[in-house]
Amino acid sequence: MNPKYPVYIISKGRWESRQTSKALEEIDVPYHIVVEPQEFDNYASVIDEKKILVLPFQDLDQGSIPARNWVWEHSISQGAKKHWILDDNIMHFYRFNRNMLIRVASGTIFKSAEDFINRYENVALSGFNYFMFIERKARKPAFYLNTRIYSCILIRNDIPYRWRGRYNEDTDLSIRALKDGWCTILFNAFICDKSTTMTMKGGNSDELYQDDGRLKMAESLVEQHPDIARVSWKWGRYQHHVDYSGFKRNKLKAVNDYNYTDKINNYGMILEEKVINPGNGKPIWIKIPYKEVMVNHNVEWE
Repeated sequence: MNPKYPVYIISKGRWESRQTSKALEEIDVPYHIVVEPQEFDNYASVIDEKKILVLPFQDLDQGSIPARNWVWEHSISQGAKKHWILDDNIMHFYRFNRNMLIRVASGTIFKSAEDFINRYENVALSGFNYFMFIERKARKPAFYLNTRIYSCILIRNDIPYRWRGRYNEDTDLSIRALKDGWCTILFNAFICDKSTTMTMKGGNSDELYQDDGRLKMAESLVEQHPDIARVSWKWGRYQHHVDYSGFKRNKLKAVNDYNYTDKINNYGMILEEKVINPGNGKPIWIKIPYKEVMVNHNVEWE
């Protein structure tokens, strides 16, 4: 089962690594990768040309903002009501359930997330949490409400915003929507495993994050949202810190004619038996019990 809404990867200088492209192809999710014209031949040498969209500009020295806004308009031109936009350094996708992080083998988590979001009329942004923020033995809710959405984002196309600035654009977009009373949903049930910022060549690393880029990033967000953002020092570097507590009053609004049911729908997801080889020449067969807990409807959404 695959996502209904179009999936875009924005990429620059990473045709050799192309992590997100590989991750989506591994689970057979259709996508477009969006590149600048001077890099088309490089990407086309390793990715099917039909999957490549070429931007009408190059080297604007504005980070990913122009590409993000171009993707937004492209999805609207295709008649889509929402679109997925993914960074190009995502390695794998996971289902988190019963304290287990399980690599998925299809795009079902995208479709399941879409169906869940479509229960509500006021979700502006949603997406998958990071692998690094999910401790295997910790208790986590299926999703966090009204916080930032990073890197793997489902955007409602008719919200009155566009990407702006130079740094922390995903945090800024989340905050602007929340300040206007919209809701955001960050899934813990579905996870993306992303390479840490500045650990890969290409992307924004060369343009934005070098030297004092980390401090500039944090300061720029404080300048945009001085009421809730501040600069902090964490993990041996400057970071931004945002207080999202004021958005607890943003409540989800259910779609009036939504067809709810108490029947559990696993979307066909199962756990398969796998051979685990501990390295001593004695493979071990294991079978892990699995029970999906999301409730679904059977409405076809436009």
